[in-house]
Amino acid sequence: MEQGIVVKIHSNYYYVVSQGRTIECFLRGKFKKQKTQVMVGDQVKFTVTGASTGVIEELLPRESLLKRPPVANLEQVVIVFSVKNPDPNWLLFDRFLMLAEQSGLEIVICFNKIDLVDRESWLEESQAAIYSQAGYKVIYCSAKADIGIEELKSLLRGKSSVFAGPSGVGKSALLNGVQPGLKLKTGELSEKIQRGKHTTRHVELIRLDFGGLVADAPGFSLLNLEEIEREELDLFFPEMAQSVLNCRYSPCLHYKETDCQVKKDVAEGKINDRRYQHYLKFLEEITDKKGGRK
Repeated sequence: MEQGIVVKIHSNYYYVVSQGRTIECFLRGKFKKQKTQVMVGDQVKFTVTGASTGVIEELLPRESLLKRPPVANLEQVVIVFSVKNPDPNWLLFDRFLMLAEQSGLEIVICFNKIDLVDRESWLEESQAAIYSQAGYKVIYCSAKADIGIEELKSLLRGKSSVFAGPSGVGKSALLNGVQPGLKLKTGELSEKIQRGKHTTRHVELIRLDFGGLVADAPGFSLLNLEEIEREELDLFFPEMAQSVLNCRYSPCLHYKETDCQVKKDVAEGKINDRRYQHYLKFLEEITDKKGGRK
């Protein structure tokens, strides 16, 4: 058997790259019987059945797993939102951050289309600086104006990454920028509803000429929080970490409890109020779905 990495899945075909060539594979029947799902990014062993065809026989252990979008064995997630056209939905943005935090991957925040605004004015108005202050790596790019592309390339070099974010923010355009010649399809923003068209239909791993792999993935508008326990929610807000240690109760939901350090720090401006309000929205959502009470 040979070993390779699954770079694309389409219908019932699994495209595996091994030793510089791409093999079109089927899954061995045992995978269906065992209800084992093979994902893009998986390392597999396969049997060659033709010049460019094969059968996947074995799924090797995973180093990591991102469920939405479904990609295995990644090292970092690049969360892409545009500063304008469309304007950022900050509640959705924080949902993406929580997804990334839950995955355990390194996180890079990329604000695209920075050429459409005055950067300093936008930072002040949007409060976007709170994310770098919380410890996240934040870069500002423009695929159209070639701003920040070299910095983005340096962060992608030698790593397995995924671009995640809603439609219309320019993920495919950024990938075209970091590797000219990809010619990934990009879409114009709908003027009527201010949403991007879904130009990426499936997850696909792309090998970068300068080293590394990157997954171009479909945009998502809904991310549920069903797998997160409400007592663990504050773990996904790194700016709360130190405050949590000084709360009177453990665990503390930072909602109605007395002597809650998180609430005190929000009142004093040490923790951003918008982020805290999003925390409360997520807390309510998780509580309602699990049938509990805050």
